[in-house]
Amino acid sequence: MKRVLITGAGSYVGGWVRKRLEQEPERFYVEELDVQDDAWKSFDFSGFDSVFHVAGIAHVSTVPSMEALYFQVNRDLAVEVGERAKAAGVRQLVFMSSSIVYGDSSSRDEGPITRETPATPANFYGRSKLEAEEGLQRLADEQFNVAILRCPMIYGPGCKGNFPTLAKIARKLPIFPEVRNKRSVLYVENLAEFVAQVVDRGLSGMFWPQNADYMSTSEAVRLLGEAQGSSVHVTRVLSPFASLALRFTEAGRKAFGSLYYDMAMSDYGFDYRVASFDKSIEEFCFQQKVF
Repeated sequence: MKRVLITGAGSYVGGWVRKRLEQEPERFYVEELDVQDDAWKSFDFSGFDSVFHVAGIAHVSTVPSMEALYFQVNRDLAVEVGERAKAAGVRQLVFMSSSIVYGDSSSRDEGPITRETPATPANFYGRSKLEAEEGLQRLADEQFNVAILRCPMIYGPGCKGNFPTLAKIARKLPIFPEVRNKRSVLYVENLAEFVAQVVDRGLSGMFWPQNADYMSTSEAVRLLGEAQGSSVHVTRVLSPFASLALRFTEAGRKAFGSLYYDMAMSDYGFDYRVASFDKSIEEFCFQQKVF
């Protein structure tokens, strides 16, 4: 049995991972640890095989006054958790990083991200994640495995961010421009399965999990509309307007730009994609109760 500690009690991703691990109590024992104040520093990490560090801040704000907090939480806390886990004899730390270390669709050129693509964060959110990765990698050795997950956009029931916005658009707009962009995305149940596999195997290194198929914004809106009982007509008539937005506005680049991993980066010899994109849309809409 693997004993797993999730640092980031009550977190969205941590909750889904805990739910997945608890489905197999004969294989996994799970606890969560709140790391929002200093009380966690007296916690005994010994006896755990793996720490899944998911605590962090992301979509709060990127105004300059927030920079110090981002580095304190995303970098310093992660490294301190790693140091304490290693000192207590924990054998593995799994760190939730992000594709944000490569920049975002408003700052990157077209083309896939490969294993050789250098990290070029566009803001201090991305830099804080990258520096956390670097600090944790310095701790790694033969007795302490560090697995870093550079996840793309994560979505699922109860998520925040861009995906619920797409769902609202799909409910309200009868037409939407056809844009053939590519986005790597990761359904939260696929992520939870991936973490279970990484923990069970005691893996280390850099990982880029993603769904089996890329998402295009137009197709996502069409499927979200269909799952909510709305018919969204995707049309090329509006494509020139989307192209202009893509070219001249940051919002357009975020909505219609491409940001995707080479699919070969995400195959690891085990199956973690428990839901297809179409199936994940159905589950998202059903569990969100958006009908």
